Amino acid sequence: MPKILIVEDNELNIDMLSRRLKKREFEVVIAEDGRQACELAKSESPDLILMDMHLPVMDGWEATRQIKSDEQTGGIPIIALTADAMPGDREKAIDAGCDDYETKPIAFKQLLTKMEQLLSGD
Repeated sequence: MPKILIVEDNELNIDMLSRRLKKREFEVVIAEDGRQACELAKSESPDLILMDMHLPVMDGWEATRQIKSDEQTGGIPIIALTADAMPGDREKAIDAGCDDYETKPIAFKQLLTKMEQLLSGD
């Protein structure tokens, strides 16, 4: 069962994502800020990270850079979750180290497809 780290500070989004992922047999771990995300990426070794980019304490951009630059966590795929849908925002997420990008409000089927592709190594 793949382990997913959800990094999100909005309780409604946490609830929606975690319930829907658990229903599909994913194990779910929650971080509510970027620093906690970096710590849990190391201690929990998730198979994939869903990273909100606008977070307290440390934003998702910096958390992604730290996770990707660490030898222990650098190989974990990260999907950026953000309300930023302006031209260039996808590139900004990819440049920070994200493997993919999904805008909010989240289209769950589309997100699931991206997750499955990254988890299968395609």
